[in-house]
Amino acid sequence: MSIEMTFLAAALGGYILGSIPFGLVLTRLAGLGDIRKIGSGNIGATNVLRTGRKDLAVLTVLLDASKAGIAAFAAYKLVTPQPYIFWGFFTETNIMAELIAGTCGVLGHNFPVWLKFKGGKGVASTFGFLLATNWQLALLALLTWLVMAFIFRYSSLSAITAAALVPLYAFFMATPVYCIFYTGIAVLVLVRHHANIHRLLKGEESKISFKKKEKAQ
Repeated sequence: MSIEMTFLAAALGGYILGSIPFGLVLTRLAGLGDIRKIGSGNIGATNVLRTGRKDLAVLTVLLDASKAGIAAFAAYKLVTPQPYIFWGFFTETNIMAELIAGTCGVLGHNFPVWLKFKGGKGVASTFGFLLATNWQLALLALLTWLVMAFIFRYSSLSAITAAALVPLYAFFMATPVYCIFYTGIAVLVLVRHHANIHRLLKGEESKISFKKKEKAQ
């Protein structure tokens, strides 16, 4: 198989895996209906939490994070390393394959073909991708999210801040090829949160709540 076909296979595999809408599947299996019809309409863990099911929200985070991470890890292990030049930077084919597969895993979550390309915002899947390719950077991004969430209790603001700082962290903690891909997915997270940014500026964004949703009488 040529290098181009190898990268294409990594991209398709990552995208298909990433496009599995776990938040939607889990809430439907739990009898909670269509998660897209409540809260923000998003299929991610934050919206799943709005159902009052913390267990499903946690499971959604874990599964969504695993998608891009598994795609990247599998591509790295399955592709035979060979020298490769990407945008003038030296790297290896297995590294390129893991970055392509992981990035496409995030894209699959954001734009799943099964849901007419209307998916989540890619926070958990981006974290999984980072964790599989640079765990130190991933933990630093997670710490950023946790600190912001603890102080301000806005999930969106926490994600936006962490994503905005990922390129800076990558500059000091990763090689140029990794930095290019990390910056790309960080920008994607910011773009996907454009509505949240607008609500934050207007003071209308919902805060993180751990109260169980009351059932209709």
